Amino acid sequence: MSPRIVPVLLLAPAITLATIGFLAPLAWLLGTSFVEVEASGALTGALTVRNYQAFLMDPFTWWIVAQTVWLGVLVTALTLIASYPIALFLVRIQPKWRGVLSVLLISPLLVSSVVRTFGWMIILGDQGLLNSALLTLGLIPDAIALTNNSTGVVIALTEILMPYMALALISGFGRIDPVCEEAAVTLGATPWQRFWRVTFPLSLPGVALGVLICFALAMSSFVTPQLLGGGRIFVLATEIYDSAMVSLNWPRAAVQSVFLLALLLMALAGMSKITRSIERM
Repeated sequence: MSPRIVPVLLLAPAITLATIGFLAPLAWLLGTSFVEVEASGALTGALTVRNYQAFLMDPFTWWIVAQTVWLGVLVTALTLIASYPIALFLVRIQPKWRGVLSVLLISPLLVSSVVRTFGWMIILGDQGLLNSALLTLGLIPDAIALTNNSTGVVIALTEILMPYMALALISGFGRIDPVCEEAAVTLGATPWQRFWRVTFPLSLPGVALGVLICFALAMSSFVTPQLLGGGRIFVLATEIYDSAMVSLNWPRAAVQSVFLLALLLMALAGMSKITRSIERM
């Protein structure tokens, strides 16, 4: 057997799986976005660019895009702030406890995001656990609206995405040489100076990876905005569902999906460039 054929045969299963599971549906989605649709929702089979024109010329579209990007940025920032101390603690703790705490960290991933979202609906509802506790303690006069708005969506998405961010940060902390921090201590650096001038800069590749993962997942999330938002939170994922399942306008849903994919690819390209710049520092 020719040495050139062996790599092809080894890659054939992965290429076939990627073609069937990703490239073929993506090609179908892209083709559907150019199909002309009648008012009844029936596809005529004719190709047109009016679907993209109607999408890009609609001011409501750009408002939804801004809402989607803002949700991704806010959730990613909060997830990073909440996960960074946890990841740093897991890296610095004694090895005998690290395994147990790591399992506890990733254990939420074993539960579906749908179930976790319903759990947050029970916790954050007007008569949920949080409001009931605050009312019982007399800390608030009336229940705080934490569902059917962006507040509950942000809280739930932050908790749902924390394991992903923490795992990415732990991989970044693993690249930090303890000698660098010890050198900073011998040079008289305070713990705060050691963190900002040594630990945090060296962990930036892990931060960039976690930000990329969480931003992509937050922007494309559907279940949490749909359930906790109560139909009042409009992002691209919920609009795609409404276009496909409510309006039965599959070309418009395809256009929205392509646009969301383009946003994610641009974010991926930008974060990859930032990551390479950080690694060269």
